Amino acid sequence: MRKFMWLICIFFVALPAFCEPQPRYQVGTITEVKPHQSGTGGASDVVSYDVSVKIGNTVYLTLFTPPLGTNTVKYVAGRDLLVLVGKKTITYSDMLGKPIDVPIISQKSAVEDKQSK
Repeated sequence: MRKFMWLICIFFVALPAFCEPQPRYQVGTITEVKPHQSGTGGASDVVSYDVSVKIGNTVYLTLFTPPLGTNTVKYVAGRDLLVLVGKKTITYSDMLGKPIDVPIISQKSAVEDKQSK
């Protein structure tokens, strides 16, 4: 019976080693917000913004389309927020805690950006 209990204890101690790691949120700083220039040339009622977010040593350019009736994103440059970086999207939480995904358009090293200035 004692050996069986030790076996169960070892199993539960080793179990987290085989589990998938939890996603890790990081602090990102919004560095720049510009109106998105659509390549279609047609007039559209939907306004989107190119938002640059610096996370660690990388600057991500994302495409943000605000919910209807809001345009406060124009005034958020310099603000810090918690983000989760995926392969093709960045996830952040809005004021109510609802997760929002924005697509990553491009990324570049922040170190290269400083050296070019």
